[in-house]
Amino acid sequence: MSWLVTGGAGYIGAHIVRALADAGLGPVVIDDLSSGHAPFVPDGVPFVRGTILDRELVADTLRAHHAEGVIHVAAFKYAGVSVQRPLHTYEQNVEGTRVVLAAMADAGVSNIVFSSSAAVYGTPDVPLVTEDLPKRPASPYGESKLIGEWLLAAQGVATAASEKPLRHTSLRYFNVVGSGDPTVYDTSPHNLFPIVFEMLRDGKTPRINGDDYATADGTNVRDYVHVADIAAAHVVAAQRLADGRSIEPAYNLGSQNGLSVRQIMDAIARVTGIDFTPEIAPRRAGDPDSIVATGELAARDLDWRMRYSLDEMVRSGWEARRNAG
Repeated sequence: MSWLVTGGAGYIGAHIVRALADAGLGPVVIDDLSSGHAPFVPDGVPFVRGTILDRELVADTLRAHHAEGVIHVAAFKYAGVSVQRPLHTYEQNVEGTRVVLAAMADAGVSNIVFSSSAAVYGTPDVPLVTEDLPKRPASPYGESKLIGEWLLAAQGVATAASEKPLRHTSLRYFNVVGSGDPTVYDTSPHNLFPIVFEMLRDGKTPRINGDDYATADGTNVRDYVHVADIAAAHVVAAQRLADGRSIEPAYNLGSQNGLSVRQIMDAIARVTGIDFTPEIAPRRAGDPDSIVATGELAARDLDWRMRYSLDEMVRSGWEARRNAG
């Protein structure tokens, strides 16, 4: 038996693949390499290059590898860009999820872990986000992830009385950082860590967007969680589904405390040994003071915990990026 990881050649997906392999769960990857990288897939792991929009391909892959379930990571993940490309975002994330569910039904596969996002909450007016908070996504990306969760729930209801009812859970998280493997790093042009790393490598000065927020040091506070911890939670969720144990429809993978942008910058300077003073740029419209998620439910059910310090998160990400050349 195996688990199919859609988007398994991406930054997060590749870490999930490694965690599945370490747990003996036999990962299989499908990825169109639109943002993933074939070298991120470990040797010996079956890799199918193709799109999740191809229902027959997904179903055939599930059958060929006797898949026990799917960890659905593939998505267009750029919230800001999704505002300019809503149709593309919906095609990849909503239609893509629908096709994956249809292919699972075709192949008789009934377990799915959905890589969702804390973007489903939008800009909450509370400092600590819990799973029952109203969902008010502020971008097509956030909307697409919420609709993905709805699709799973609807298919679960539709198949409840069948021989193989859909068992599912959705994992919501904010800012994934660091590296659990020196050959895999975050290549997103929109995430804070890789942006700062690239600027430092180019001899440029990183910037902070606003330092007059209602936080301890005036800069935004956000949830930063290590990618290896994220991967481990996906594996435990898959195991619970496969074993028939009870599982919540959704979990926040949050730090409970959060870190400010200035704390991140100070840690990057400390760990890299590159002394810099960030430039202060104007605020970005719509940026809230602080958004941090609780991880209590995930700690109870998914062995969720923060295993890495801030310096360890920075160091692992920086070393992986430097290894890439």
